Amino acid sequence: MSAPPPRFVARSVGKSFGGTRVLDDVSLELAPGSVHAVLGENGAGKSTLMKIIAGVERPDAGSLELEGVAYAPAGPLAARARGVVIVHQELSLCPHLTVADNIVLGSEPRRFGWLDDNAATERARRALGLLGASTASLRLDARVAELSAAEQQLVEIARALAHDTCRLLILDEPTSSLGHADAERLFATLGELSTRGITTLYVTHFLDEVRRVADGYTVLRDGRHVESGKVQDRTNDALVTAMAGGAVQLEARNEHEAGEVLLTLRNLSGVRSPRDVSLELRRGEVLGIAGLMGSGRTELLRAVFGLDRVKSGEIRVGAAAGPASPAARLAQGVGLLSEDRAHEGLALALSIEQNLTLSRLRPLLRHGLLSPKREHAVAARFIERLGIRARGPEQRVGELSGGNQQKVAVARLLHHDVDVLLLDEPTRGIDVRSRGEIHRLISELCGAGKTVLIVSSHLDELLAVCDRIAVMKKGVLGAARPARGLSERALLEQAAGA
Repeated sequence: MSAPPPRFVARSVGKSFGGTRVLDDVSLELAPGSVHAVLGENGAGKSTLMKIIAGVERPDAGSLELEGVAYAPAGPLAARARGVVIVHQELSLCPHLTVADNIVLGSEPRRFGWLDDNAATERARRALGLLGASTASLRLDARVAELSAAEQQLVEIARALAHDTCRLLILDEPTSSLGHADAERLFATLGELSTRGITTLYVTHFLDEVRRVADGYTVLRDGRHVESGKVQDRTNDALVTAMAGGAVQLEARNEHEAGEVLLTLRNLSGVRSPRDVSLELRRGEVLGIAGLMGSGRTELLRAVFGLDRVKSGEIRVGAAAGPASPAARLAQGVGLLSEDRAHEGLALALSIEQNLTLSRLRPLLRHGLLSPKREHAVAARFIERLGIRARGPEQRVGELSGGNQQKVAVARLLHHDVDVLLLDEPTRGIDVRSRGEIHRLISELCGAGKTVLIVSSHLDELLAVCDRIAVMKKGVLGAARPARGLSERALLEQAAGA
């Protein structure tokens, strides 16, 4: 019996922005019901290709076919009408609307010409049910602005699944803000979608996820198609080599020498979270915080930095004690890397050099005026140090790939030269090579006398970079233990209360 015709075909697709060629002669073929991984380093062209398929961008060259019929959507709504739905890496929700409103937005059920609220609520509940997300913990009537980044990601994915006409689902880094349990639910959902004949394009930097969910793969490098094949036929080392154009060396974790205490928390409680947290962070060490989504990890960092109100307890930075504003914390030598880079970490409309230097201009002043030459030089140095793929310091941050935007956010923190770095999901959306570079950078900073408090949903990352790890559950932080004696299973069992 002959194989079924492909669900989707892209032939020799090309795309340029200005004078930069971001896609060149890229081809792709997807079978019905398959999960196909698209791999590549930051800036390889993955997100641009996904936007073209979803109707967000128009290609300059090549052709697309959907189930044997020419496919050239005029926009995302036209693509959605043909059954192609995308979940972007940077979420596109309406923060002032409810969870239910966002899930059915654009395809609201109607009755006699009027919006049918009951049907909309049921559709939203059904979509969340596909992800295993309980409406008891994620209320349908909650405003999206009140949700964490991980919860918002679940809403975005549920919105894509709410459309019964979906035939091709595009997921761009879907687990970047999800905890272990929610990621597992997503993987199970993809298996169910495959049995229903829905094809999934899965963009990720995590090769363990590729092994879990994908049948086939395509590697892009510098905007070009490198290779495609079956995942089972290639080792992880071979895939990394194809993405990077050569072998990637990941250094082992260095042991750090801990010095004097730089940050002390005593019985710290916020309005909702954290609850009664105590810890000491010493110069030259990396302390990791593990925990499930909603455990209060992000709220803890925000409370320490002064973004969220502290209800009780003590925060001491060196000799300074008591609550403080974010500006005061920066002056005390404490910096925060937010998990929400698009809304809190960066000004996407400004250039790389402006994003890097705007919050610390004093070293760049000359005779009381900002020196563009010094600003440009500082940005150029960090672009080279962190391997940021950009045309130059003057390029708008919004034009960069998600991973390169993350590097700019890290560089801004380094420009501040703070002693205490609060890092919330520092490698979100970053490729394998860049993740290793960030890990090495953290080790170098600790060797230079800095100290790092890191939150990550990826337990292997915490085990790779941390000296000590503490697990947070329902706003309460457990005792920090040496990372060398821990395992992913032990951390997960403690986080889940097993």
